Amino acid sequence: MLRVEGRIANHDREFEGAIEINTETGLIERVGPRTGKSDLDLDGQIIFPGFGDLHIHAREDASQSQVYQEDFATVSAAAIHGGVTHVADMPNNPVAPVDDARYAEKEKLTAMSAVHITLYAGIGPETSPLKRHVPYKAFMGPSVGELFFTSPNQLEAVITKYRGQNVSFHCEDPVTLIESKNAATHEQRRPAKAEITATEFALTLIERYGLTGKLCHYSTKGGLEKIAAAKARGVRVTAEAAPHHLFFDETMLTDKNRLWLMMNPPLRGREDRLALIAALRSGLVDYLATDHAPHTREEKMRGRSGVPHLDTYGAFAAWLMAEHGFSAMDIARVCSYNPGCFVKEFLPAEFGRGFGVIEPGYAGSLTILNPDAPTVIRRDKLKTKCGWSPFEGYTLPGRVTYTILKGKVYPAS
Repeated sequence: MLRVEGRIANHDREFEGAIEINTETGLIERVGPRTGKSDLDLDGQIIFPGFGDLHIHAREDASQSQVYQEDFATVSAAAIHGGVTHVADMPNNPVAPVDDARYAEKEKLTAMSAVHITLYAGIGPETSPLKRHVPYKAFMGPSVGELFFTSPNQLEAVITKYRGQNVSFHCEDPVTLIESKNAATHEQRRPAKAEITATEFALTLIERYGLTGKLCHYSTKGGLEKIAAAKARGVRVTAEAAPHHLFFDETMLTDKNRLWLMMNPPLRGREDRLALIAALRSGLVDYLATDHAPHTREEKMRGRSGVPHLDTYGAFAAWLMAEHGFSAMDIARVCSYNPGCFVKEFLPAEFGRGFGVIEPGYAGSLTILNPDAPTVIRRDKLKTKCGWSPFEGYTLPGRVTYTILKGKVYPAS
């Protein structure tokens, strides 16, 4: 039995208490008053339900052609370092999991990960739903990889087969991207119009075909109003925000960092960034999801889009608290509870009631954060195989001290 006690933050309440985790089942057995018998000294720290990142690119598949960037073992190490206890991996691999056989093949490879990995299946121009119940991802326009659509009509013709499924959308309109392809900068070649136009169409598809929809790595202030209106009329849609769109904006780009801070969708204006922060805090945006994209330093210098974030997930959560007034319950909601709700229907029985709440029957996976321990992000401390972070040299106001996976304790290193 593992016993931890201190300041506990669920999405709906914060309290002083004690947690007992059965290390054989990996599930929480008891939550009650403090006893003075904690196995860890957690004074001044906050105990969260284990953080979950719903949007990562672990790079490993049957081809093994991209494991020089990351694999399931190293992505697990980076996740643990960042306080992340479960992740969901995107399907835009060279051997994309678009059918039952390829999905099962990729799933076997996840066994090397200590953190649980939920896999998205890919939706492409020629795909059909799998026989098993899984989440799906649709790239509405070209991004990184070959799994994407070239027109709204092509996408809708395929989505008709996925009625009632759980589908996440990368919202960039391919027609707008083609119209903007000769603009001077990456940010201008992927303008806000591309995301907003795609958002309108994604919301139409979600409503028309009864999907449970999620909009990935949201970046524009203009689209937030459309998400709010859809939610108000009962559309089953949620949205992610990534650390890079919450921390950086176009005003921060320089000749020195422009390639390092290239991603799809790109950085937006300061107003967009502040609107996203407010939407995440208010609940309009539902998840802090990193879009962890572990391109090598050499690839970044050649103009590849994407940045890695798993190592710094917990420290970034502390930044949201210190700099933007997020409460511990807010963090539990966007980093723990909402991600737990998303993956619950796809989890094996061994995870009991799932992730995201500190209550009996839930997975004994916890993130313990010291919000008042300033940390300089250094390359030599990162666990991701790609070996760099957009936050290198920045001081974030807190750090993860322990990550607990089903009762097994991983101290910070």
